[in-house]
Amino acid sequence: MTLRVSADKDTGVAVVTLDRPEKLNAIDLDTASELAAVWREFRFDDSVRAIVLTGAGERAFCTGLDRDADVPQPSSPYMVDDPLVAIGPKACDLWKPVIVAVNGMACGGAFYLIGEADFVIADETATFFDPHTTYGMVSAYESILLAQRMPFGEVARMALMGTAERVSARRAYEVGLVSEVTAPGGALAAGVRCADVIASCPTEAVQGTVRAVWAAKEATRTAALAHAPHLVSMGNLPSEAQAGLFAGRRGEFRTR
Repeated sequence: MTLRVSADKDTGVAVVTLDRPEKLNAIDLDTASELAAVWREFRFDDSVRAIVLTGAGERAFCTGLDRDADVPQPSSPYMVDDPLVAIGPKACDLWKPVIVAVNGMACGGAFYLIGEADFVIADETATFFDPHTTYGMVSAYESILLAQRMPFGEVARMALMGTAERVSARRAYEVGLVSEVTAPGGALAAGVRCADVIASCPTEAVQGTVRAVWAAKEATRTAALAHAPHLVSMGNLPSEAQAGLFAGRRGEFRTR
């Protein structure tokens, strides 16, 4: 198993932990399947009323899709097989509140999860960046999801700057991506404290509120995501060319 799931039946709070710290919690195909399964299981578990998602280790919350994952693609520009498309709670039709607690790096495919959280808490070590353009890939799903929570210019800057720039936890708070910044190592505890409060409220009211908040942006999000597969299939470099960029790029970056 690449996920750890614990649930406190007394408080109604579950904690889901991406548990691949040696891989910076990158998501392989098994992890993607496990995430989708966990979200769907929570739909039927009435003892779980609020969820916190975090990553194991100190270096990263999640660094997106594992580069070792083999994902064959159809030749048509109108079809894309995206193993991350169903890893988020909302994509799995879960309308219980989900809080993401971030420490260390959060980049690339991590935004499929962050983008479907109800809110995000980060500790001071957290940094956010989107490496897609650096390596010849279109940032489509990630940018669309982030555009629901950040100002347009901030999303565009993060997506276009690639690996050259990382957004600090403090800057992420200033632009609205993050709702709270904690001391190092404190994001999970802060997320659980919030989840405890939320889980103590009548569940029908909580879930209705989650659904209402997301309904405010759902039409725009759905319409935008419909374009994502074509943009990815037409704009991504072939996998061999991407691999060359991964091998050849240097790691300098600035944090703002």
